[in-house]
Amino acid sequence: MSTDGNKKQFWKRNAAKVPGSIQHVYGAQHPPFDPLLHANLIKAGNKPPPATPGKPKKATTFQEFESITSDAWDVGDDDDELLAMAAQNLNIEVVMETANKVIENHSKQQERQRQDDTTELEQREEDTQEEVAAEDEEEDEEEEEDRVGEGDVTSPEVSFASQTSPYADGRLVKSHSEAPIGSPKDAAGERAALHRQRSLPHRPPVIPLVARMADQNTSGTPAMTEREASRLDKFKQLLAGPNTDLEELRKLSWSGIPRQVRPITWKLLSGYLPANAERRDSVLQRKRQEYFGFIQQYYDSRNDEHHQDTYRQIHIDIPRMSPESLVLQPKVTEIFERILFIWAIRHPASGYVQGINDLVTPFFVVYVFEYIEEEVENFDVSSLQEEALRNIEADSFWCMSKLLDGIQDNYTFAQPGIQRKVKALEELVSRIDESVHRHMQQYEVEYLQFAFRWMNNLLMRELPLRCTIRLWDTYQAEPEGFSHFHLYVCAAFLVRWRKEILEERDFQGLMILLQNLPTMHWGNEEVSVLLAEAYRLKFAFADAPNHYKR
Repeated sequence: MSTDGNKKQFWKRNAAKVPGSIQHVYGAQHPPFDPLLHANLIKAGNKPPPATPGKPKKATTFQEFESITSDAWDVGDDDDELLAMAAQNLNIEVVMETANKVIENHSKQQERQRQDDTTELEQREEDTQEEVAAEDEEEDEEEEEDRVGEGDVTSPEVSFASQTSPYADGRLVKSHSEAPIGSPKDAAGERAALHRQRSLPHRPPVIPLVARMADQNTSGTPAMTEREASRLDKFKQLLAGPNTDLEELRKLSWSGIPRQVRPITWKLLSGYLPANAERRDSVLQRKRQEYFGFIQQYYDSRNDEHHQDTYRQIHIDIPRMSPESLVLQPKVTEIFERILFIWAIRHPASGYVQGINDLVTPFFVVYVFEYIEEEVENFDVSSLQEEALRNIEADSFWCMSKLLDGIQDNYTFAQPGIQRKVKALEELVSRIDESVHRHMQQYEVEYLQFAFRWMNNLLMRELPLRCTIRLWDTYQAEPEGFSHFHLYVCAAFLVRWRKEILEERDFQGLMILLQNLPTMHWGNEEVSVLLAEAYRLKFAFADAPNHYKR
C-alpha cells in the first residue's frame, strides 16, 4: 500500500455513493467502463475530465488493475465526473415538475383502486346477506310445515337451541348470538368464504383428523362406503351363526376383511378357533392358560448356557423391526421376546431364525384392534389393561405358530423351503416375462440375492404394514396361502416393476432398486391389483407346472 495521501487505498474508495445512480453492467460482453481507457466514448464538445493533481497522465499498472477490479456497486471518481457532466444539461425545475406529476398520478391511481375494492366488497356482502336471508326463510318455512304436519309444538327456547352453528358441526349459523364474538371484518370474511364455497362445484366433506384416525381401517382408507358397509354386514351375519361356514368365510375374506371383524376372522381362518360358536370361549381360555404355562416352564431358562444365544439374538432383532414407534415400546418388546423365545424352545428342529420375528407384528397389531379404535402405531400399548395384554400375547403366539407350521422348512437348517421357492420364482419369471429375466441375467443379478428376503419375511420388508395386513387377509383365505400362493405374489410383484428394472443398466443399480422398491404410498388398490395378477398366474401355472419349465 502506498503511503501517499493523494492516492486511494487498494480496497477502500473515498468517493461518496450517489443514490439512484446508474451502475454499469459488467460481464463477458460489457467490460468495466473506464473513461481513461475509452476516451473516444465521451461526447465531442465536452471537455475531458480534469486530471487529478499529482496523478500522471498515463495510468500506471497498479492503477489499471485497481480500475478493472473495482467493485461493481462502488461509484468511483470517474463516474462522479460523468454524472456531473450529465447534470449540467438538465433543468432542475423541469426535473422537479416531472417528479411531482409522477407522484400525483400514482396517488390518484391508488385512490381509485381503493374505491373499487371497497365497492366490490360491499356488493359481495350484500349478495351474501341476501342469499343467507333467503335460505333462512326457506328453512324456517320447512320447519314450520314439519311442525304443523306432526302436530308438535316447539317452544322458542327449544327452537333456538336446536339451531346449528358452523363452529360445532360445519353448518350455517342461524343466530348471531350463537356465533363467537368477532369483529365485523371477521364476519364479512366468513360470509365471503361461505359464498365462495357455495359457488364451487360439490366436493366431498373434509374428514376431521380425529374422525379420520378413528374411522380408518389399517389399509389407510377413510370412512366406509356403502359397499364396505354391506360387506361388513355379510361378515357379521356369517360370524353370528352357531356354526361358521369356513368355506364361505374364505370367499368373503379373499378380497379383504373389514377391520371390525378381522381379529375373529383371522383366528377362525388360521385354525386357532373352532367353527362352532359355543366352543370358542372355552378354547380361548384353555389355549391362553396353556401359553402362560409355557412361560412359567421355559422363560426363566433364557439365560441358561443352551438358550442364551437364542435369547440374545431375539433381543438384538426386535429393535430392527417396524414400525419402530410400536416395537420400541418396552411393553411390546417384552411381549415379543416371550413369544419368540417360547416358539424357539418348542420347535428345536428350526429354533429361532432371523425373519421369524417380523411375522409376529401383523397378528399383534390386528389383535390390539379388538381393544382400541385409533391407529396402533401411535398408541401406548402399556395403557391397556393387563388382561387384554395377556390375551393379545397368547393369541398372537398361537396364530403365528399355526402360520409357521405350514412353512417351517423355510427356517430349518440351510432353509431348503426358501431355496426351492426362489428357484421356482426364477423359472416362473422366465416364462411370464422373458425380457426381465434376460435383463437380470445380462447384469448377473441372481434371484437369491433379492428374493431370499421376499420369501423369508413374506414381503414384510417390501410393503408398509397396512399393505401386509391386507395381503394376509387373502393369504388366510387361500389354501396354502403363505406357502404356495406367496410364490405367485412374488412373481407378480417383480413384474410390477418391469419398467424400472429395464431402465437400470448395471448390477448396482438393479440391486439398489430391488432392495428399496418405492411402495410406501401403496394402499388397498395396489395390493388388490397385485393379488389379482398373482391369482391369474396361479390359475395358469399352478396345476400345470410344466408350463413354466423349459
